[in-house]
Amino acid sequence: MYNEEGNIEQAVSSALLVLAELADSYEVIVVDDGGRDRTGEIADRLAAGNPYVRVVHHPNNRGYGAALRSGLAAARYPLVGVVDGGNQFDLGELAILLRALERGDIVCGYRITQHDPLIRRIYAFMYNRLARVLFHIRIRDVNCGFKIYRRDLLERLLPQLRSSGALINVEMLARARTHGAKVTEVGVHHFPRETGQPSGGSFRVMVRTCRELVALWRVLR
Repeated sequence: MYNEEGNIEQAVSSALLVLAELADSYEVIVVDDGGRDRTGEIADRLAAGNPYVRVVHHPNNRGYGAALRSGLAAARYPLVGVVDGGNQFDLGELAILLRALERGDIVCGYRITQHDPLIRRIYAFMYNRLARVLFHIRIRDVNCGFKIYRRDLLERLLPQLRSSGALINVEMLARARTHGAKVTEVGVHHFPRETGQPSGGSFRVMVRTCRELVALWRVLR
């Protein structure tokens, strides 16, 4: 989460409710990526009041990829779910991802209808196309922020991961492919943001990410 003080309580409470129905042992890990608002403070309060909630703090903003890597490294259970902090997904659909995990090592959600600003949807279309061409990644929505991984695969991937930004999703899928991992995908519903501002949608960020994409291709080819 980055500057998600308006979303964090709903996100954590929704996760706790869903996980209590799906598993006997579970945890909710909040990664506070060095935001400037009260996200970290609220996260600490939620963790103090519930032993199932844990918080990872970045003292400075390090980017989406770095936050994701910190959360994955902190996870302790055999299955690890990932969801963005903006409350744009129905966490009740985690059960759908879990069922699909029977067919693979990673389950990627794809947004049935994407409720992001038009420019972000255009960037996402271009980015997905480029990822398909360079890395032969056949899923339709690389950067969908709702996924589930098997922990044993993550233990092999984490020491190799280098991306600090949005490229992390492509890097994980590309490196997973070299490990022979099976990836499947399921449709999930996506909702408009009600509060907070999305990050990463500027032209400057998109150009930088595309350059990083090509650089990663040169490393992995």
